[in-house]
This record gives sequence, C-alpha cells and structure tokens, in this order.
Amino acid sequence: MPALRLILADQLTPSLTALENCDKDRDLILMCEVQEEATYVKHHKKKIAFLFSAMRHFKETLLENGYRIRYTELDDPLNTGSFEGEIARCLNDFSFDRIIVTHPGEFRVLANMRSWEERFAIDVEICPDTRFLCSPEEFSDWAGQRKQLRMEYFYRDMRQRYSVLMDPDGPIGGKWNYDTENRKPPKEGLDIPDPFKTEPDNLTHDVLNLVAARFSDHFGDLEGFHYAVTRDQAKAVLSSFIDQRLSQFGDYQDAMIQGEAWMFHAHIGLYLNCGLLLPLDCIEAAEEAYHKGKAPLNAVEGFIRQILGWREYVRGIYWLKMPNYADENYFAADHPLPAFYWTGDTEMNCLRQCVLETKANAYAHHIQRLMVLGNFALIAGLSPKDVNEWFLIVYADAYEWVELPNVSGMVLFADGGVLASKPYAAGGSYINKMSNYCGSCRYKVTKKNGPDACPFNYLYWDFLARNRNKLAPNPRVGMMYRTYDRMGDDKKQAIREDSRRFLKGLAP
Repeated sequence: MPALRLILADQLTPSLTALENCDKDRDLILMCEVQEEATYVKHHKKKIAFLFSAMRHFKETLLENGYRIRYTELDDPLNTGSFEGEIARCLNDFSFDRIIVTHPGEFRVLANMRSWEERFAIDVEICPDTRFLCSPEEFSDWAGQRKQLRMEYFYRDMRQRYSVLMDPDGPIGGKWNYDTENRKPPKEGLDIPDPFKTEPDNLTHDVLNLVAARFSDHFGDLEGFHYAVTRDQAKAVLSSFIDQRLSQFGDYQDAMIQGEAWMFHAHIGLYLNCGLLLPLDCIEAAEEAYHKGKAPLNAVEGFIRQILGWREYVRGIYWLKMPNYADENYFAADHPLPAFYWTGDTEMNCLRQCVLETKANAYAHHIQRLMVLGNFALIAGLSPKDVNEWFLIVYADAYEWVELPNVSGMVLFADGGVLASKPYAAGGSYINKMSNYCGSCRYKVTKKNGPDACPFNYLYWDFLARNRNKLAPNPRVGMMYRTYDRMGDDKKQAIREDSRRFLKGLAP
C-alpha cells in the first residue's frame, strides 16, 4: 500500500528524508498551511508570508518532479486548521499503510507526531533530519559526562569531522577562532552593499494578500517583501553575500549603524532554517572564497563558525535539554515585557532602532539581538517566557530549536550557564563603541546616574548587585564585583534608585 508523506514548512528540501524511496505513482505528499501553526504564537506577518510562499513554490517544484501532492491552502474551505485534521482528511479519502515524516524542529510537534500512531491506528515512521551536520544522538554522545558544554570545543570537533578550513597539521592559519579580530566598531564612509532582493511573483502576491487579510492583527510590516522563496533564489542570496559582503563581514559583524539594518551580514538564516539552503552549501561556498583569495580568513572562519559551530550547537542543546529547558529562569526574573518591544516607542534610541528594524524586516543581526534587545531584557530582569515568545514571534528565522537556547542560554543566562560561560551583560559604553546610536539618543551615554543617564549604565550595575549570590563565584564576572565594591554607598544607592524608578515606569 502507498504511504502518506508529510512535509512541514521548515522542511523545503528536495533531499528530505521523508521523500527518500518515494513511489511517485502511489505515495502522496501532504503539505498544508494551517491556522494552528500560524497562530500558536502571533508570528510576524513577513514570516508567515515567507513560509507560505516558499511552501507554494516548493509544491510546484515537487509537481514538476513527478510527485503526487495534496496541498491545502489556508483559505481552502475544507481546511481543518491543524496537521491532525489534514492527516485525518487524507486517511479518510485514501488508503495508506503508514505515515512518513522527517524529525521536526520543535519538541511540541514531535510530541504530536508520536501520538499519531495510536490516534490514527497507522504506523508512523519518523526519519532523522539529515540536513543538520550533527544529530541529536551524536550531540548527546559528545556531551556525555562533560561538566561543562562549550561551543568552542564542539566547533573544533566539527571542523575536524568535516575537514573544514583544515591543514594536515591543524586549523588553517594556526588558530581555531579569529573572533578577537571580528569586533571592529563602525567607521565613517563604509560602503555597505544593498541586500539581495527578489521581486514577488504572482504566487507571492497571492500570499501577501492572504496574510494581509487573515493576520492583520499580527506584529510587523508586510510592505517591502523581498525575500527569496525558492532554492535557486536563496542560492543567489548566498552568492551575493559571498561576492559582495563576506570580505568585510569578519571585521564589522558586530557593528551597528543607524539606518543600515543589513550591514555586511548574509541574511540567510531564514533560508537555512526552512531548508531552502543547506549548511554545507554555505560552508563550502565560504571556504572556496577563502581559497580563491576573495575573503580573508577571519571573515570566512567567523561565518563558518556561526553555521558549523553555533547553529549545530544550539540545536544539540535544545534536544539534549528539552522539555525542561523551556522553564529555566536562573535569576527568577519576572518583569513583564515592556510595550516598546512591540511599538518602538522609547526614548532609548538603540532599542527604538532595533525594534523598528525588526518590525520592518523580521530581521536584526546577532549583536542587535544579543547586546541591545537581549542585553536590556537581561539587566532589566524581564520574564524569560515573555522574552522567548517575543523572539519567536518577530524573526523570520525563528523556530523554537534555535530561538530557545539562544534566548534562555545566551541572551538571558536563564539556564544558569549550560550554554554560555557568563551573562552577556553590558552598560551603555559597549553600545556606544559598536554603533552610532548614542549620538541621536535623548539619554547621555557618558552619564552614569540621574534622569539623563543612559539606563543601560545603572541597570547593568543593578543587575550585578541583585544577582550577586549567583554570579560572584563566576571567575569571568568577579572583576566587576571588585569594581562595584570600590563604589561609595551614595553611588550604590543612586544605582538602586535610578533602576527602580526606570523599571517602574516601563509600561507592559
């Protein structure tokens, strides 16, 4: 008997394991746009439009390659609104001996899949997702009995395993990591290329109209949609990055400039995470650029580390630690998410810029996420559940497997040090160094206290003070407590009062 093969919105890859050994004459591919997945959190409008358009284009690719497809569009009057409902419709209309799926990216979806065998009285085969370079089982073996899990050592193992940027005697250049060379602040006169843009076709215009009508109350702007929605287009985005921005990516990957949302970044996370690009596509393209002399080693190594190291590492952490990881709250932070995370209505210019660019693009680069939006969330003591939900909603590349470890582990240190060795907390001087935001801000980054002081300055010290019992033993933080202890009592009191006043004024 034939098989029913389900493909999810983040599985738009021709080599997907759920498609292996498919009998194109008998098996049926099921793809469905379902209300439940679009609204379990209220995803950014551009994120929904991107995924629905990419799904519809992938369906066309499968049809061209001879597959039998049942594709349910969101506004189909028979659409049940859930995976289970669409599977039930297929099982009612056709006879199958099994359901075949590829391992999903989120724990809640996997839990659902594991219930289908009993619910539908049919065999369910969950195939491994071989698009990643380290399986959850391999990561668990690597983690083993290690007292601490650190990305750097995982990354070195992955470099050797895949022979990436390696000489016979070790890493090319003699070092594994060139991060210290990748922290240049922005300078005047940088020539920043425009991002690669695609013109929406009729399929995409149909989706944009659908999203505008059905999800008008969701966060984000729909106008100016220019994302790639096919594998060929995504490969063109990658090629554009390699040719135009990779050479400068290393030096300025941490830099932020007002009005320059895209900088020298690749803007391919959304394509990797939905399957239009594969990790080795990107790694091999960057490595080739180095060997051809098109980009320096610090840029190429930094880019590859994000994919071969960090991306695989956070996925490993996710599957190793779920489901309890979602409830971690090491600092017992409970302040509700301020309203300006949705509106950008704040006098803190750095936060306003990052929120408004996120609203416009469903994108912000990693330092905007970590050291502006995330740094504020950390030192202000915002609720991890609120912050995680916000990050999952607003970015087109966000799925729980990548968002949760980055936010709870890297941004908020809510896991107590499972993922990162210290909290990434900083005062206003870091943002001033790495951006030009502070020059247009109502607050004064050089002032430490009072109504005109940059709130990052006093909130940073208040964060350290109120979490001293948990952080003082950390050798990477201890020096800051020695600085705090040299402050006078009046200074410490001013930090407390400024912090309480500011936080009390934040509207949830």
